[in-house]
Amino acid sequence: MRPPLESIAAHLGALMTRRGLRLATAESCTGGWVAKVITDLPGSSLWFDRGFVTYSNAAKEEMLGVCPETLKVHGAVSEPTVREMVAGALARSQAQVAVAISGIAGPGGGSQDKPVGTVWFGWALPEGPISTLCRRLDGDREAVRIQSVRVALEGLLERLPADG
Repeated sequence: MRPPLESIAAHLGALMTRRGLRLATAESCTGGWVAKVITDLPGSSLWFDRGFVTYSNAAKEEMLGVCPETLKVHGAVSEPTVREMVAGALARSQAQVAVAISGIAGPGGGSQDKPVGTVWFGWALPEGPISTLCRRLDGDREAVRIQSVRVALEGLLERLPADG
């Protein structure tokens, strides 16, 4: 049985607090769900700085500094876009750690190249380059979104050294 999202977030919060780090989120298809799971936890203000919900391309450009050319050439659901989203979240916050999510939750909006369930993730940490991942998630809109929240949180835990 997989741990509930709240448990993953609590583990992440303990690790972030021990390391003295703050987190920013840049969310599109999840609509702020990662930030919600985090801020449901008492004491999350110690380690959560802010969340950007950038559902539209205009919001990605205005709030995170995503280049219009990136969106035009690669689309919102792409590795270059999540790289710019996560970099923008760091640049426009007091955080040292960030996660970005952009995907197609459905039921419509998919294509042959990017079917429903295609979700790109980006993570930025104090040490090392931005890392990205594309997942093809199954299920309806809610299932894709909840799986995306899980991948984002688990990805942070995987990338943050516990002993740092």
